This record gives sequence, structure tokens and C-alpha cells, in this order.
Amino acid sequence: MATRRFLYAIAIGASLLASTASAQSVRSGIEAWGRGDYSAALGQWRPLAARGNADAMFNIGQAYRLGRGMPIDLGQAEDWYTRAARLGHVDAQTQLGMMLFQNGYPRAAMSWLKRAADKGDARAQLLYGTALYNGDGVANRDVLLAYSYVAKAAAQGLGPARSTMADMDREIPEHLRKLALSGATSQPAPAAATRPALPPVIRTATVIAHTPALPRDGGWRVQLGAFSQRGAAEALFRKFAPGPLAGRQPFLIPIGAVIRLQAGPFGSREEAARTCAALAARGQACFAIAAR
Repeated sequence: MATRRFLYAIAIGASLLASTASAQSVRSGIEAWGRGDYSAALGQWRPLAARGNADAMFNIGQAYRLGRGMPIDLGQAEDWYTRAARLGHVDAQTQLGMMLFQNGYPRAAMSWLKRAADKGDARAQLLYGTALYNGDGVANRDVLLAYSYVAKAAAQGLGPARSTMADMDREIPEHLRKLALSGATSQPAPAAATRPALPPVIRTATVIAHTPALPRDGGWRVQLGAFSQRGAAEALFRKFAPGPLAGRQPFLIPIGAVIRLQAGPFGSREEAARTCAALAARGQACFAIAAR
């Protein structure tokens, strides 16, 4: 069976902050966050995180990733997500997996995404299923198991999963799709000769469960440069995060030995171009780029 690679619709927007019925202080922090009082929110969460509260850990990771109450620090965000993920926090496992995949660590990413997918997270099911189909970060391609995961995500109403499932329906024969949905989801990987010589394509346009602070994604970003060190890219984003890039998300795209820094999302090319003009006025090279 000849197959083709599918695009990843990665949910890189800010997930809803975690809360539990038994954690009044976590909820109080969320209420402060909603008012824009990020310092108060963090003041509620940090003591809880120190006592091992996974919700608080995840929320602190969100604050670092979005630059709320402190400068954006993706390294700290990853660290806090990891702490929460190790305690079984599903949203943290999903967010950590997406971050690792975006930054070029597919094997580590899939380890966390599988855990979240098996606990029912639709975003993780979609990403892990797509990775199984493409053979990215997994030991073996498994088309039937891939279809099963994507179908579970689609059944939860996740739009990108429905689109991916429709694409798979055109690629996978009906009798194999039925076999996948019946639970018999093991199939040897197709021979290398049957795989198309296409590069992996990562699409990060879909924002799921985002906060109002993030603008609508019209499929555009700005690109600020390429760096040999991830830290240098992060530092440049932090430099402009309080100004022209306020409210935007950094994207670190590994290309060979370098990392491209992009920021967004933007609702249109014109909006991205206006941001580039503002950056150019401050001495920073920049150009608008389509994210799809």
C-alpha cells in the first residue's frame, strides 16, 4: 500500500489553565490570571508547586511560555511542564510533547504524547497518530494504529483530526480502516521502497483552546533570523517580546545545524509586515512568512 506523509496540525496555542475542584488556591490564581494580575497568580501557584501540585506546576510553565508575569523563558517552561508531566498531568504531557516535537526532538516528544493520548487527550491522539503514520519519532510505522488514534481524536470533535482522518480515508483501503477501528491495530511498516521521497512537513497553524491574549492565526509569521544556539534565538525573542512582538508566540524551527526564529501568529500578511516594519525601526531584520 503506497502511503503519503500527513501534515501535523500542532496545537501550539495556550491551553486553558489547569484547575481542580480541591485546589482553591489554584483556582484563585486562575482568577487573578483572568484579571491580568499575573504576579498574584504566580504568588498563588509557586507555594503549591513547591508542595508537588501538578496543576500549579503546569500553570507556571504556561506563564513562562507566554511571558506573563516574567520574561518569556522557554527553557523554564519546558522544565515546569516536565515536572508536572512526570506527576501524570495530561495537559503538561501534551504541551511538553508538542514543545519537544516543534524543537526537533521527535522521540522524546512521542514518549510524552503517547502517555497523554492513552489518557484520552485529543490533541495528543492526533499528533501521535500522525507520527505513527509517518514514522516520526517512533520505532516502527503502524498505519492501522495511527488510524485508530486519529479516529479517537476525531470522535472527540477535534477539527484537525477530522481533516486528517478524511485524508487517511483516501489513502487507506476500507477493509484496513475497519480492521483498525475493530482494535486489530498492528501492521508491519511498508517496505522502504513504497514510501514517498517527501520531506516531513510540520504545520503549526492550528490553535486549540487558546486564551484571548493570543491573536487569531491567519497563517502568517515573521522570521527574525537563524542561530547556531537555541539560547541566542530565545534571547532575541525576549528582547522584542515587550514591544513589537507583544502577545506573540516564538517558534524555534530546526533546519540542519541552525535554528530559525519565527514569531506569530498573525491574522494576515499585512499585519505581519507592519510588525516587521516596527522591528526594522529598532534595527532588527525581519520578513513576513507564510506558516502553512
